[in-house]
Amino acid sequence: MTTTFMKSPRFFFTSESVTEGHPDKLCDQISDAVLDWCLRQDPSGRVACEASAKSGDGYDWVAVYGEVTPRPPDDVVRDLVRGVLRKIGYTRSELGATDQCQIDVHISGQSADIAMGVDHSLEDRTGEMTDAEVEAVGAGDQGMMVGFACNETSQGMPLTIALAQDLCRTLAEARKGKLIPYLRPDGKSQVTVQYAYGKPVRVDTVVVSTQHDPDVDQERIRHDVEQAIVREVVPGHLLDAETRILINPTGRFVIGGPRGDSGLTGRKIIVDSYGGVARHGGGAFSGKDPTKVDRTGAYAARYVAKNVVAAGLAERFEVQLAYAIGVARPISVSVETFGTGKVQDEAIVDLIETHFDLRPGAIIRDLRLRRPIYQETAAYGHFGRTDIDVPWERTDRAEQLRAAAGQSLVTA
Repeated sequence: MTTTFMKSPRFFFTSESVTEGHPDKLCDQISDAVLDWCLRQDPSGRVACEASAKSGDGYDWVAVYGEVTPRPPDDVVRDLVRGVLRKIGYTRSELGATDQCQIDVHISGQSADIAMGVDHSLEDRTGEMTDAEVEAVGAGDQGMMVGFACNETSQGMPLTIALAQDLCRTLAEARKGKLIPYLRPDGKSQVTVQYAYGKPVRVDTVVVSTQHDPDVDQERIRHDVEQAIVREVVPGHLLDAETRILINPTGRFVIGGPRGDSGLTGRKIIVDSYGGVARHGGGAFSGKDPTKVDRTGAYAARYVAKNVVAAGLAERFEVQLAYAIGVARPISVSVETFGTGKVQDEAIVDLIETHFDLRPGAIIRDLRLRRPIYQETAAYGHFGRTDIDVPWERTDRAEQLRAAAGQSLVTA
C-alpha cells in the first residue's frame, strides 16, 4: 500500500473516528479514569484496568475489572464510572446509558511475578527516578510499538484521521453547547481523501453518523450536521462538486451507546492511533500505567517520529520499537521513510539511539508520564492533539536532530 500510495497519481485512503459516547470509547475513558485516580494516590501505581458496558430493556450495566495497585475501594470506582457517564452526557437510560446503572467491580492487585520483572521495588512514591532506578525499570510486557508522523497537517498527522477526529470532536461540542440540541452522545465519522503522489488533493467522501432524539426529521439532521460540522471542519479548498457528504446514511439513529452495542476497553486501537495509515503493534493504550510499553512505547515512538519529521529528516516517517518483558532497553529500533528521507535510514536510527533514551524508565521520566493525564486521551485520539497538553507531541528534539545530521542533511 505504501509504495503504491507514494507513486500513484490517484490513490484513495479512508480513516474513521468515533465520539466520546461510543460504547467502546466510554469504556476506554472509564479505564483511564481509574488509572488517573491511582496515579493521584501513588505516581508509581500499577494499573491494568478494563471495562465493559451494556444496556438493554430493564438494565444498564458497567463492569470494571483488572489488576490495580493501589487498589481503589469499590465505591470509588463506582463514583469514577458515574463521573465519566455524566461527563459524556449519559444521564438517562433512553440515551443509551445512565449514571444510575449497575456497576460491578472486580479488581485485584498486580501480579507479583509481573511486578518483579518491572521495577524490583526501586521506584519511590514521588515519581522522581534516579539513574539506577531508570535502568532497573524493565518493560511491562513484550511487544512492538509503532510511531508515525508526516507533514500533511500542522499537527504531523495524516489528513484522513485528523479530519475524522475533528469531525467527532466538533459533533460533541455542538451537542454539549446546544448548537444542535437534539444530538445524543454516540456517533462516528469517516473521511476518504484522494492523494496524488503521496499528497492530499481533495476530500472524496465524508460520512457522519450521529445519534439523535426520536422526533427529529432526517433532512434537518443532514442539513444541520453538514453546515455546522462538516463544512466547518473540512477546509473548503478540499471540497468540490464531486465530494460526497453522507449524514446518517442508514437513516434513523436513535438507539445508541451501550444500549445499541456493547462496549469494551481497547477495541478502537486504530482510531486511537493513525487511522490505519501506519502499522500498529496491536496493543491498546487505555487502562495501562506507564510501565506498560503498549502505551509508553507508543508515546515514545510518536515523540521520535514527530521530531524526525520536524527536523526535516523525512517528510513521512514510521518507527518501530520492540521490547522484551523485564528488559530495560528496546531489543530493536527500525525505521521507514517511504522514499522521503533526506539522510540514510541507518543514519536516522543512529540519531534516534543517540538523542532519545528509549528505556521505559527514561521515557516515563522524560515525558513525565506518572501524572494523571490519561482520561483526556481516551477520546479523539492519543496523537496530534492540540486541545490538551501531552508531552509526546512536543518537537523539542528537532533542532538537535537537525544539527547532528549536519552535512548529511539535504534540504528538499
